[in-house]
Amino acid sequence: MDERKQKVLRAIITDYINTAEPVGSRTIAKNYDLGVSSATIRNEMSDLEDMGLIEQPHTSAGRIPSQQGYRYYVDFLMDEGTLVPGEREAIQAFFGEHLPRLDRLFNDTCKVLSDLSQYITMIMTPAKSTGTLEKMQLLSLNPFQAVLVIVTDVGLVHHRTIDFPIPVSEKRLEEINQALLKKLKGRNIGDVNNTLMQEISGELSKEMSIVDSILEMMSDAVKASGEEKIFLEGTLNILNQPEFRDIEKVKEILSFLTNEEILKELLHGKNAEGTSFAIGEELSHGQIHQCSMVTCTYHINGNTVGTIGILGPTRMEYARSASLIQEVAGQLSSVLQNINKNGGTK
Repeated sequence: MDERKQKVLRAIITDYINTAEPVGSRTIAKNYDLGVSSATIRNEMSDLEDMGLIEQPHTSAGRIPSQQGYRYYVDFLMDEGTLVPGEREAIQAFFGEHLPRLDRLFNDTCKVLSDLSQYITMIMTPAKSTGTLEKMQLLSLNPFQAVLVIVTDVGLVHHRTIDFPIPVSEKRLEEINQALLKKLKGRNIGDVNNTLMQEISGELSKEMSIVDSILEMMSDAVKASGEEKIFLEGTLNILNQPEFRDIEKVKEILSFLTNEEILKELLHGKNAEGTSFAIGEELSHGQIHQCSMVTCTYHINGNTVGTIGILGPTRMEYARSASLIQEVAGQLSSVLQNINKNGGTK
């Protein structure tokens, strides 16, 4: 494609993203300094339509980008996006303010990204039982209670409150913690089974009632953390998009979003390293063929552990969405890395 056609296509896509209205040659000539007449722009638009990059939704209307046009734009024409003033600071402030429980961290991260992008956002968490146990800490709350924190090489598995039937001193709790860690460190979390639990109970038989409480909580934590989880925010943002004023279209998308297994399948298919785009029919599910998705992976210790996604109309702001998701993924990776390093949350 020659440079002039590229400029016309870029102008059409930019204008349509901003207005959601078909774009005519006069609009391009007036708003974009291409140095050519409206007649020349019309000829270029005709060629772009023949190439399948734009289409005419109605007779006598302007043109809108096709899904093929959006793909060409993302691959060849899109400039690197920049965040508006304050957005990067808002993201950094959110992640720097505190280290909450992981469920809250993922949920709030999803909400921050949804608020900034005004699209639907989702995060797939790690399948934590695939990691190996790196750290474990029993933190005394009082003589009858402690918090169990388990950390794997791919992140925090869980932390739970344990009730003891007898009082336990902080010193004795640390001795038990070290004995358990010596036995469990380096083991795959999924291998923490009943046989291993019984073996540990036998070695710490003097503390049977205490150890049983700890091992029961460990077993529950492992079971609860064995599957990826999807966090979803901004579902109602779709109602703000002109493309989805048709209630039947909205119903199809909402139905899609309620199926967690399909969402996992979608994000699993997009977990290639870095940022990727899926436009319209490139998304494998028919209910969302009028949508596009930007995804980005996040990491712990250099390992990809999950995927963040932004779902919006094919008219979405691709460059800005990519900038937002990259910033959030980077900050989330840093926070998870710190949790992994420090063995717990504030």
